[in-house]
Amino acid sequence: MALKTIILALENSPSDLELIIYVVTELQLKLETTVVLSHVVATENNDLDNLADRPQIDVEEIPYLAIEKQLKLYQEKFPCQTKLEIIVGDPSEEIIRLSNIYNADLIVIGSRGLKGINRILKGSVSSQVVPEATCSVLVVKPRL
Repeated sequence: MALKTIILALENSPSDLELIIYVVTELQLKLETTVVLSHVVATENNDLDNLADRPQIDVEEIPYLAIEKQLKLYQEKFPCQTKLEIIVGDPSEEIIRLSNIYNADLIVIGSRGLKGINRILKGSVSSQVVPEATCSVLVVKPRL
């Protein structure tokens, strides 16, 4: 089965590069495949409105611009078409929404490897996405 559209859920962490390398080397990407590099800025950590209200701000202070800059660097690593999506909201809900908008064939998401109480307290986006997604979901575990 040829993959036409892949949602790659990134979180602006060192594991992002591992996810990208996995997608580029392990999946059979065709020239006509579109990979949507996505990042969801979680609403509880969102100070974008406050930053936007200031008359003069340092560009690097806005998380959106720093994330966009990083995603653009990642685009160069793909042998196929790419798009960028930076969204504010609940990560699992927004990843699922994006997959529906793009009619994705696959969502690729990382696993932080949280266990026990940490998983309960910090939440697991991948465990929320898997049962709700209308397409296949590939959860890539970090290498130890």
